[in-house]
Amino acid sequence: MTLEEFIGSNSTEKRMETVTQALEELLVAAQNQDSLTVGVYESAKLMNVDPDSVVLCVLAADEEDQDDVALQIHFTLLQAFCCDNDIDILRVSGVGRLAQLLDQDPEDEPRDLHCILVTNPPVQPLQSAALNDVSSFCEESRCRNQWVPCLEMQNR
Repeated sequence: MTLEEFIGSNSTEKRMETVTQALEELLVAAQNQDSLTVGVYESAKLMNVDPDSVVLCVLAADEEDQDDVALQIHFTLLQAFCCDNDIDILRVSGVGRLAQLLDQDPEDEPRDLHCILVTNPPVQPLQSAALNDVSSFCEESRCRNQWVPCLEMQNR
């Protein structure tokens, strides 16, 4: 490994950590402001009715979800819709971490956390550094022809 490769990979890891933390902050803040839509079907319904309110689409899947053909088809359709409507999109692994963040009680019936939309209501728009960080990351990824950037969320 050359020095340039080492420095580049180190800064990339730090950037990913920063973006992951920003995403976590954003999801918690959006949930507190009732600006989250959770679930594949619920998300599809919202994007059909009011796509302009959506600022971020998070598609979450772990390794065991990769063989779920129906889920992958939904993801493909959601990604296409997001690209057509200039909605930032992220793929993340770590559905368990999302459940922790969104205070999903293990005793409750599990919610479908495979798709989460962050909306920006016109009445009280989300103005946060976390949203700016995530949006910048998505834009930088698109500039590198990575249309759907991926993040790995770790349980804590």
